Amino acid sequence: MSTWPGADKVKMSNKLKIMTAGAPPAPTIIRNMEKIGAEITHTYGLTEVYGPHSVCAWQPTWENLSEAEMAKVKSRQGVPYIVTHYMDVVDPATIEPVPRDGQTIGEIVMRGNNVMTGYYKDPEATETAFAGGWFHSGNLAVMHPDGYVQIMDRKKDIIISGGENISTVEVENVIYGHPDVQEVAVIPLPDERWGEVPKAFVVPKPGTTPSAEDIIEFTKNNLARFKAPKFVEFRELPKTATGKIQKFKLREKEWEGKKRVN
Repeated sequence: MSTWPGADKVKMSNKLKIMTAGAPPAPTIIRNMEKIGAEITHTYGLTEVYGPHSVCAWQPTWENLSEAEMAKVKSRQGVPYIVTHYMDVVDPATIEPVPRDGQTIGEIVMRGNNVMTGYYKDPEATETAFAGGWFHSGNLAVMHPDGYVQIMDRKKDIIISGGENISTVEVENVIYGHPDVQEVAVIPLPDERWGEVPKAFVVPKPGTTPSAEDIIEFTKNNLARFKAPKFVEFRELPKTATGKIQKFKLREKEWEGKKRVN
């Protein structure tokens, strides 16, 4: 089922090539867009590196993948452009590369002529950002065996529940697979027992009425059960002028009067 109402009736006569960045689109969204004739290329970068630093470069072997598998690999942030070259996922404490296993989470770091020299009149922030000689992006990611990077979360968004790290992006990607979900944002919610637990804000597709129990059970069936949201709220999501979901506004409301350890 398509993510957008009526999308399944659309078929482009010419291939529309799209470069996407910003908040990483879920594999479900990529798959649905390509079903109607789009071709998605994922890139990744920050203002501090003057635009895209990496690209999910196409590999001929991907042609043999199923639609679902191809959408997953195309949702990754990929490898450095030839003109950027230096990018890694490291343990932020030691600056040592994490295992290339697609599971161990570290921080994306970058070097190169495209990387800024520092923050304007802010030497303290500059020193922190360049600890160990690399620019620290603040994005938590894994490195796959093929050398492709995949973002798991922003440092400030990662949920630490009972000592376990939960990626809000991973949970969102699963919930996007629910047939009645149009949009979703997951944030950490304060919890007396676990410290933090996931909460999902969901925009249902028009004409559907999923329940919180539906969303929670669907997530548990497709992900480790402890990663499933404990609470689900149905509402419109705050966004920027360019359509990027402002998760910090949802987080600030839930944490009003409380202080996060993370």
